[in-house]
Amino acid sequence: MLEADQHRSADTHLFKLGCAGLSGIDIYLKDESTHPTGSLKHRLARSLFLYALCNGHIRENTPVVEASSGSTAVSEAYFAQMIGVPFYAVMPRSTSAEKVAAIEHYGGTCHFIDDGRLLYSEAAALAQRLGGHYMDQFTFAERATDWRGNNNIAESIFEQMQRERHPVPRWMVMSAGTGGTSATLGRYLRYKRHATKLCVADVEHSAFFEGFRTRDAACCCERASLIEGVGRPRVEPSFVPGVVDRMVKIPDAASIAGMNVLSRRLGRRVGGSTGTNFFALCWLANEMKANGVEGSLVTLICDSGERYLKTYYEPEWVVSKGLDPAPYEARIETLLAGGAFDCHLAEA
Repeated sequence: MLEADQHRSADTHLFKLGCAGLSGIDIYLKDESTHPTGSLKHRLARSLFLYALCNGHIRENTPVVEASSGSTAVSEAYFAQMIGVPFYAVMPRSTSAEKVAAIEHYGGTCHFIDDGRLLYSEAAALAQRLGGHYMDQFTFAERATDWRGNNNIAESIFEQMQRERHPVPRWMVMSAGTGGTSATLGRYLRYKRHATKLCVADVEHSAFFEGFRTRDAACCCERASLIEGVGRPRVEPSFVPGVVDRMVKIPDAASIAGMNVLSRRLGRRVGGSTGTNFFALCWLANEMKANGVEGSLVTLICDSGERYLKTYYEPEWVVSKGLDPAPYEARIETLLAGGAFDCHLAEA
């Protein structure tokens, strides 16, 4: 059933963004929002289910449990319904009604907890109580995906770039949630010996950047990320620092700014994590421009902005979080129009 679903699915589009002010520099966006469940996590969920099935963790009627309140839970609920097994998503009680409705639409059950710090342990405990399987995306994302090929996202990008002016990108840019997608991209680049470098963009409240900078996997962050789908309170097991060439930390206001500018340019809404990716890409494009370097850059549209109408696209919500994206939006627009991108970011 999983393989049939994959064969029915067309590849996602690779958009080229027109930027008259960046002569010699081409920007591409791989649109993962067009998957059946609306996000990049559709690929991950399929891989996690195949991995669990082939390892004998999921059998007929085995309950599947995941620690997720976001897109991964939606996608896993979709595949659980497809193969006819129960699905439970462990999530904070504060999870938006839109996300809960999306999970329940595919037959999933939402298991709420009051303390988000207990997300992992409660998911494992629930799986044990149910006699089920804890999918654990944060541990298994990097090993469940076939990074050598088999139409993974990296292979797809390079096939779609073949006829472009700069078919081998200078940079690929990816934000970190589980760390699984950045691991897939980085491993594929090395396996195929491409000259492309991988830049991972981390968000304001997340442990990944500090873990990469210090090479300390025990780094943690007490405050939860405002940008859904990326940033974690700990350095997740699926994050592979050895395949990352560079990391940059993006302020939350800059992520919202990147989201707003890109949405206007595309004529449709994208999510906050896509804004994180796009802001980091603009920062790299400015560096290339300043150094007289031509080439291409590629990043991902992780999901649609329609899931965030009451948060990122609601001005009152943005103000309530103390965010002011306007100055960052102006910097991006100046860069895309041919000016300088005056922005200092923490990097490692």
